[in-house]
Amino acid sequence: MTESIQTKREPSVFFRWAILVVISLAMFGNYYIYDSISPLADLLVKQLKFSDANIGLLQGIYSVPNIIMVLIGGIVIDKIGTRISTFIFTLLCLIGASITASFSDITMMALGRLVFGLGAESMIVAITTVIGRWFKGKQLSFAFGLNLTLARLGSFAALNSPTWAKAFYNDYRYPLLFAVVAGVIAIAMIILYWGMDAYAERNYSLRPVPKQDEIKFKEVFSFSKSYWFVVLLCVTFYSGIFPFQTFAVKFFIDVHGTTREMGGFLSSMLTLSAMVLTPLFGLLADYIGKRSLMMMLGSLILIPVYLMMAYTNISLYVPMAMMGLAFSLIPAIMWPSVAIIVDEAKLGTAYGLMTMIQNIGLAGFNFLIGWANDTSGGYTMGMWIFSSLGFFGLLFAYMLRRSETGSYNHGLEVGIKKSS
Repeated sequence: MTESIQTKREPSVFFRWAILVVISLAMFGNYYIYDSISPLADLLVKQLKFSDANIGLLQGIYSVPNIIMVLIGGIVIDKIGTRISTFIFTLLCLIGASITASFSDITMMALGRLVFGLGAESMIVAITTVIGRWFKGKQLSFAFGLNLTLARLGSFAALNSPTWAKAFYNDYRYPLLFAVVAGVIAIAMIILYWGMDAYAERNYSLRPVPKQDEIKFKEVFSFSKSYWFVVLLCVTFYSGIFPFQTFAVKFFIDVHGTTREMGGFLSSMLTLSAMVLTPLFGLLADYIGKRSLMMMLGSLILIPVYLMMAYTNISLYVPMAMMGLAFSLIPAIMWPSVAIIVDEAKLGTAYGLMTMIQNIGLAGFNFLIGWANDTSGGYTMGMWIFSSLGFFGLLFAYMLRRSETGSYNHGLEVGIKKSS
């Protein structure tokens, strides 16, 4: 037994990247389902008489179970491993998408989105943990960036579905069935990942993964100040991006007079930018460090874009391109920063806690913006709310910068160039 272990070789570079591609394609399905509601918003209003508050509910309720579930899910990932946990969470995604596509009343459709959310965010936590463990010390930020590129291809496909699936947009049900197909793709990829990971365990010499012997909720209070600044940046950043996308297509149609197809494309510019730039920003961060400084820049770019769309006649391509730049820069650095700051044995818990707090923001701001739109009879109030979130993101990134340039830093500002 000892002799056979000694003869095992390290996984090849090809095998590591193959693992990454497979789990990223699973994320493709997850992201497609999430963004399948936004292009349908005007159809749901016309065909089912939904209000903006109803649309906000469909998107916001996704985040409600994750206020608790992703923390539990993160701890469970650390306890039972990534194979079975990713399978369970992805199966919930497929079930949730199927429920939403099968009903026409707001209660059952919202229930389907809730079940989808129950699995989706925990699935992301599990896959993020997989990447952290397979690529730590091996171009980690670039691996995260490439994962987001392939995953956001799902968002890009969903947001542009009014164009490539235009024939199916005469009835809200058909686009929701495409979301079910995306769920099937996701579960197939997770089964493939399970087999590849089991093969690697049998045939390669893998770095042992530390396990928590028992589940300890008190671990959530042991994380450093830098970790909490990253978490606060995460919740303010995503609360300004995803709730905006919930209403973006409808906003472009109502305020700027675009077609549904053009509105979907404008919204997908965020995704398109991120698909191209996120891996490059990740690679840059791996090389030069300066991670908190780069996140400050991304937050600064985000502040004016909503007010530009609300108050000026400037081409919508300009603010959406700026938002896309921020949407590429911050996540490329933010998520791998946690793997640098937090001990590996607590990585699932750390990502779970971060995602839990993120989902408090996503649920609250989807509900808030839907209410604000209905109450004010327009979108201006919501745009001011989004812009203020950019300011708070800049503040938390600055506080992270101060923490990581002090004597108790975690090396967040150090890149490959300096460390060599």
